[in-house]
Amino acid sequence: MKVIFTQDVRGKGRRGEVKEIPDGFANFLIKNKQAKKADANAMSQLRAQQRAEAKHEAELLAEAKELKKELESGEMVVELTAKSGTDGRLFGSITSKQIADGLKAQHNVKLDKRKIDLEEPIKAMGYRNVPVKLHNDVVATIRVHISEK
Repeated sequence: MKVIFTQDVRGKGRRGEVKEIPDGFANFLIKNKQAKKADANAMSQLRAQQRAEAKHEAELLAEAKELKKELESGEMVVELTAKSGTDGRLFGSITSKQIADGLKAQHNVKLDKRKIDLEEPIKAMGYRNVPVKLHNDVVATIRVHISEK
């Protein structure tokens, strides 16, 4: 029987896939609402859903590209202050949360701290280029300036 998976089923299929599987297993999946029979109506619904998801994904990609252009413009620099010693090293460190908060406060750009890709916290004063993963295909770089408090 040909079915459309409505959920991921480990070892059998992923959500949205259409596969031919044995009748008994297909009935089990349909009963547990993990799949539905692949008739003409269900196939047209699946195609419409896939088109809607593709459109939504394209919108997200366009938003990410626009945000990248805005973040990488020359005037967007995040200014942060921290206590430091005589040699320019910070007593603490600058984390991705502080960068996200500074970006929100100074430039009114809301960005999730998990998207800021700091390999390690910043522990010295000066300018840094920090990569930000906005989308699977879009990575922007923001400028961060750490100065003494």
